[in-house]
Amino acid sequence: MNVTKYENQVDAISPQTLFTGQQLVWLPECASTNTEAQQLAVQNRATDGCCVITDKQTAGRGQRGNQWEAAPGENLTMSVVWQPTFLPAADQFQLSQAVALAIHDWATALLGPDPALRIKWPNDIFYGSQKLGGILIENTLQGPKIQYSIVGIGLNINQREFGVTTATSLAQLTGHAYSLAAMAARLLESLERRYLQLRAGRVGGLRQEYLRVLYRYQEEHEYEVDGRHVRGVLVGVDEAGRLAVQINGQLRFFDLKEIRYI
Repeated sequence: MNVTKYENQVDAISPQTLFTGQQLVWLPECASTNTEAQQLAVQNRATDGCCVITDKQTAGRGQRGNQWEAAPGENLTMSVVWQPTFLPAADQFQLSQAVALAIHDWATALLGPDPALRIKWPNDIFYGSQKLGGILIENTLQGPKIQYSIVGIGLNINQREFGVTTATSLAQLTGHAYSLAAMAARLLESLERRYLQLRAGRVGGLRQEYLRVLYRYQEEHEYEVDGRHVRGVLVGVDEAGRLAVQINGQLRFFDLKEIRYI
């Protein structure tokens, strides 16, 4: 493993992978692991599968431009650099599906099979109605292909208190404390398994599994659309990654900022 050492704890992160996490950069503190990983990629200093991980992220980014907050030293905050040049830009949501399923696999291995564990579109991890983790994937395109992807992941592990009631952690769910190094290694292994599935072209299985664990799938719930509250049934996700919702007998498709869960 090619390790840039910042703390001794990095020695304990030893994923059994071919390439994901084999180049590991540990930062005691940074603004954003996605930003750090992006700089490494631009400078051609990141190998395929390079992982940037930090103990304290001061300006983490989430979906919709939200800030991701995590207590220092208690959670996993990391970014993986992949080079999915095999994947057309038009199919980039397949990468989101693979990453979300990898984290669902990782959480299932820890919590056991549980119907409360779900992927909330596009790629948050929920337990019941509470958020366990989030994903932010930033792709750099070169023509019709993806040149490289920065996969940012934030997972609540040992944090017990949150400023909002909509967040939870492994420690809250199980009552146990976890080794962050061991959790990181397991996660990197899970990510690589799903990434290799995607690279092998087995996308039909990814799509079916994603829908099987999708939050609110085939259920009727309230949403906010164009400033109005509507009731609809979430019936799937199209190939472009848009959410498909049946509203008043009409099938409609929504991008991230066009619909809000209520």
